[in-house]
Amino acid sequence: MRNKILKSAMVFVALFACSSLFAQDTYPAPEKMNPGMSEFWLPQPTIVTPGDIKTNSAPSDAIVLFDGKDLSAWKSVKTKEAAGWVVNKDGTFTVNKAHGDIQTKEEFENFQLHIEWCVPVDITGKSQGRGNSGIFLQGKYELQVLDNYRNETYSNGQAGSIYKQSRPLVNAMRKPGEWNVYDVIYTAPVFKEDGTYRIPPSVTVIHNGIVVQNNTTILGTTEYIGFPKVQKHGPGPIVLQSHGDPSEPISFRNIWIRKL
Repeated sequence: MRNKILKSAMVFVALFACSSLFAQDTYPAPEKMNPGMSEFWLPQPTIVTPGDIKTNSAPSDAIVLFDGKDLSAWKSVKTKEAAGWVVNKDGTFTVNKAHGDIQTKEEFENFQLHIEWCVPVDITGKSQGRGNSGIFLQGKYELQVLDNYRNETYSNGQAGSIYKQSRPLVNAMRKPGEWNVYDVIYTAPVFKEDGTYRIPPSVTVIHNGIVVQNNTTILGTTEYIGFPKVQKHGPGPIVLQSHGDPSEPISFRNIWIRKL
């Protein structure tokens, strides 16, 4: 009986091997790859003309939020009327503490933002009381603006920080009187029905050509007192803060944004 079982098993194995060989011989081998098999021509990327380095102009598809002439793209956070900050003859504008924060009239989700800011050469004060302002992404998440050139403060509250959440990787400040540049790539949050994050907001910040936030996850609103809060929201404005510290006011120029 044992011999019959062994013989049957041997016959089965032999038949399986033959059928496998037959199947391999029946189907053609995969085609040899060539370069064209992995080349896709459509759709072609939209053509965007970069800004002119000499004139510091915005890319062709950008929304210009300040062109050196007026603040028509902005309004007061308090009154929802004219921004009320001071537009200077040199194509810059300066915080007017009496008018409070200002915000863009248009609201945004995912974007690339370019903004330049400067503190006076003779600025006074120390720690947080030295050229303090902020850029609120979607009106809720603050990218800190502060003079941290030879001015120490708590690290998650200095220039380039996501305020009280994520300190900058390095201190890339230029000295007072020189212009600082922020280039910001922001990804808006996606919410679940219960108001919690499905995907939290994230941001990359380049300060004066140096990465200071690298795809940083934002944990929630940037609170002065307490910890981040998750607040469900839709598109939101860019808000510039009038902090009210006693030091000399901060100025901005050349602001544009690209929707992503």
